[in-house]
Amino acid sequence: MRKLSIGVLACTAAAALALAGCGSSGGGSNAAPAGSSPAAAAGKVGVILPDTKSSARWENNDRPSLKAAFDAAGVESDIQNAQGDVPTFGTICDTMITEGVKVLMIVNLDSDSGAACLSKAKTAGIATIDYDRLTLGGGANYYVSFDNVKVGALQGEGLIKCLDAKNVSKANIVYINGAATDNNATLFKQGYEEALKAKIDGGDYKLVGDQTGEWNPDKAQSVMEDFLTAQKGDIQGAIVANDGMAGGASAALAKQGLEKKIPITGQDATDDGLNRVLTGLQCGTVFKDTDLEADAAAKIAIALANGDGSAADAIANSTVDDTKLNVKVKFAAATPVWVSDAAGVKDVIATGYTTAAKVCTGDAAAVCTKEGIS
Repeated sequence: MRKLSIGVLACTAAAALALAGCGSSGGGSNAAPAGSSPAAAAGKVGVILPDTKSSARWENNDRPSLKAAFDAAGVESDIQNAQGDVPTFGTICDTMITEGVKVLMIVNLDSDSGAACLSKAKTAGIATIDYDRLTLGGGANYYVSFDNVKVGALQGEGLIKCLDAKNVSKANIVYINGAATDNNATLFKQGYEEALKAKIDGGDYKLVGDQTGEWNPDKAQSVMEDFLTAQKGDIQGAIVANDGMAGGASAALAKQGLEKKIPITGQDATDDGLNRVLTGLQCGTVFKDTDLEADAAAKIAIALANGDGSAADAIANSTVDDTKLNVKVKFAAATPVWVSDAAGVKDVIATGYTTAAKVCTGDAAAVCTKEGIS
């Protein structure tokens, strides 16, 4: 795993590492697969990633981090990507179950298909982990993600700071939300709605557009263009739920010569998102160091593959509500960070999450040189 330079992230990672060492003598839990025992040989872990379009993180960050952890532990793994296709997701799930994985970790495309997969795994006695997205009604044994309400709160608070920096006290704002099928999108929106509530209720801000961009940059561009047309350009700020869609929103603004004039948010600290932060095209992004998420998820999966449920429980030392089943799911949470300036971008690069060569392109190159980002 990469060496972390952002203090709060380092602390979270250290805590996860320390907890992972607990309970290594065995004991198991009812979350482990049926018939498993601490003495059993490590079983195979199956991982289903969602796509490559909604975010570059899945293949660029999550896959290599998870694989490295499994390889280091000597645990066999099968990591596949559903490419945003529900039937493909289902086929991968069925194949992994048939091939006898001992642990199945999924990032669902939607709760219904995710729940169907988890149900089949449970019937087969396979331990299950929801990774990044909670599958409502899925009944996973464990859930590993970031504090997603906090992610949204950082976006809302960040937009306020960006508008204050432009001396904008009265603003028409818009929301371009994530996909309605993604529970995380609901949590993100909860976070930014709560952060912006006082400004809206007090009359400082007016919400003039609220629509999903479906985690699709092209859709987000179209939505932003529609908002601009409806408001005749009278928009002062935008919550855009992730960096991929922020790229689409930024393109829509550029078409009307409004780039750098209307602050937009993002999430995932993608190379393009960080580049836009440096050049002033995006007021900020939320850095979710996927190594923290992958580290905790891999340790839980490895513990379960070795039949050690107590070690898995020690890492997932919190709970989150599955509101559809009205049950609590064991939860391991990682901490997100708001990035809105060159210093923040430099910190992200210092963790090894990405490189200056990938971020410091085009107009951002001069900013990187000036700020010592290399």
